Amino acid sequence: MQTFAYLLSLLPLAARAVTIAEINGDAFISPYKSQSVTDVTGLVLAKGPYGIWIRSTDPDDSHLTSEAIYVYSSSVGSSLSVGDIISLDGYVSEYRSSDAYLYLTEIGSPSNVQVVSSDNAVEALVIGEDTASPPNVEYSYLDGGDVFAVPNNESLISVANPTLDPSTYGLDFWESLCGELVTIKDARAISRPNSYGDTWVFGGGWKTTSGNDHGGLTMSGSDGNPEGILIGSPLDDSNNPDDTKMGDLLEDITGVITYAYGFYRILPLTGLSISSAKTADYGATSLTSSRSCSGITVADYNVENLMPDSDHLPLVADHIVNYMLTPDLVNVQEIQDNSGSTDDGAVSANETLGALVDAIASISDVTYEFASVDTENDTDGGQPGGNIRVAFLYNPDVLQLAGGLRQGGATDANEVLAGPTLKYNPGRIDPQNAAWDDSRKPIVAEWEPVGDSASKFFTVNVHWASKGGSSSLHGDARPPVNGGVEQRIEMANVTGTFVSEILAVDPNAAIIASGDFNEFAFVEPMTMLEEMTGMRDVDAVLRTPVTERYTYLYDMNTQALDHMLVSPSLQKRRKVRGYEHLHLNSWASDADVVSDHDPSIAVVNVCASFTLHCRRGAVKTEDGMTLARFALLSGNIVWITVLRVAGGAKEWEDEKGVLKKKTRKE
Repeated sequence: MQTFAYLLSLLPLAARAVTIAEINGDAFISPYKSQSVTDVTGLVLAKGPYGIWIRSTDPDDSHLTSEAIYVYSSSVGSSLSVGDIISLDGYVSEYRSSDAYLYLTEIGSPSNVQVVSSDNAVEALVIGEDTASPPNVEYSYLDGGDVFAVPNNESLISVANPTLDPSTYGLDFWESLCGELVTIKDARAISRPNSYGDTWVFGGGWKTTSGNDHGGLTMSGSDGNPEGILIGSPLDDSNNPDDTKMGDLLEDITGVITYAYGFYRILPLTGLSISSAKTADYGATSLTSSRSCSGITVADYNVENLMPDSDHLPLVADHIVNYMLTPDLVNVQEIQDNSGSTDDGAVSANETLGALVDAIASISDVTYEFASVDTENDTDGGQPGGNIRVAFLYNPDVLQLAGGLRQGGATDANEVLAGPTLKYNPGRIDPQNAAWDDSRKPIVAEWEPVGDSASKFFTVNVHWASKGGSSSLHGDARPPVNGGVEQRIEMANVTGTFVSEILAVDPNAAIIASGDFNEFAFVEPMTMLEEMTGMRDVDAVLRTPVTERYTYLYDMNTQALDHMLVSPSLQKRRKVRGYEHLHLNSWASDADVVSDHDPSIAVVNVCASFTLHCRRGAVKTEDGMTLARFALLSGNIVWITVLRVAGGAKEWEDEKGVLKKKTRKE
């Protein structure tokens, strides 16, 4: 009996006849992992350079188990043809090239390959017709309902191996079809090709939740768009087109589903074909400056490793002039030192900024001045030797540094003084804090419209730590690793503390924080900054459609990494009068891309507000100066606010913002 029991315990490792569905099982890891199998029968669906894909001839009734599988061997397909029904023996393995990726279930070491019949019909499954449509919000049960949750990397699919739920979770859907020959009808490109020619798409008729006006999919909240699928290298050695862009329509795509290099993907039988290319009509911003406090245009733009002789410097200038319409103030990021990526000890960027200013002046009537703080050598991350930093371009006919230039140094920590005003203008925020190790330090500046010293405002220009080290949304770690998020949380704390110090002196201070935050608006570093300061993202203030809130294209998603936040006194439509993301780079073919980020621009009313003491029949300031006389205010004493507006008029409002009277300026 003991000997018999021992032999039974060895059965899982013994060769046995099983179906393809049994090998795949109803989870991510095969129940036959590391076991030999015999007499596996399947129809040859496609051939590749290193193996073949076969489909079961005896399917089960479960939508959880894929009926197809990859047979890995560079020689197995040499004497086989698509349409052959074969039987073989082999060894079930789980393969991945990195611990960050999911496993691909495959049959290796095939032997005893027999052709049962040939010239059988091979039909692809049409996704959304022969199968369900891919889920369009959640990726995995293990994400806990939020693929962007912090903390992340709380579990691993390879360890938990959850039972598939392909009707709810995107990864489960693609896993349940892994190995299958499928067709995507009326496909739409949602990305440019990557360096390997791979392009993200979704299918016509699929249910999507986040489509934007340019034809892509925008991530938002917990919605990471798992319906997007990557189209990889064609199996016939042809090439995918290199000029696709977001929104282009493609001919139907037929290929096999597999997993490689961190993503589920379809390997098409032949190269993609564009059926209708979307016209790249970008258009300039509709927002213009009033050249006074009532309408200052403020923009931000990550100009991607700009140095004096960058090929794309004239193109950046063209964007600023012809699409951004020379904003009054431009917050720029990724300004390299004068020698660019040459690591020669140079830290000044005056030539880089001067070259950009000159290029703008050569095609416009605006000659910007610039303000920045030089870095310490090799301390701010980015391209080695480049010493990237943030900087301001400003139109001196419209704006000036309040109180004049009081330049801070690389290690000088700016301070909030009585007023409020700044010790350094511009100056860095706590540059020696460990939060900024090997990353860009934000700079803060205090501005006033020319001839209007009362209407001061502050700007904070940021470029937080990159998301390098993040894992794929299709990766093993759940929720996926958000690279650098811990450092960005520390950066949010330091940035928020400084902003709070300004607001502690003057709760009505006008503050604009903008730049490349390298984080999504709904993830903790950003929500933490808002909670600390009371600032809000301008997209939320103006209720920009969620699908149009993006400045960056990455993998299957358009997403917002660049933001503009405003302090409480500016969180009104009469204060922030417009905000636009100009999709000049995300919605472009590769040849037309100038930077990896889109610029954004807002029109902001920074006119000073005054609290007044009002008695019946007269409006007076605290020092008794009469500003205007009018009648019929309820009560003997009210508090009102006087706001300067275009045309020299004043609006009289009560504390709730209800308009009482307009009068000409006396």
